[in-house]
Amino acid sequence: MREKSTDKLVVFEDKHIRRVFHKEEWYFSIIDVIDVLTESSNPRRYWSDLKG
Repeated sequence: MREKSTDKLVVFEDKHIRRVFHKEEWYFSIIDVIDVLTESSNPRRYWSDLKG
């Protein structure tokens, strides 16, 4: 039997990235990805500035 929805945590370079599997696709937390890629001290603010 296959799970319909699975929540997982990915570790990349010692940082956690939240993700959820829904309808055969993975969805990742953009804030967590920004944190890993930019090493920003405030990834939420970085995302806010980026999309604004």
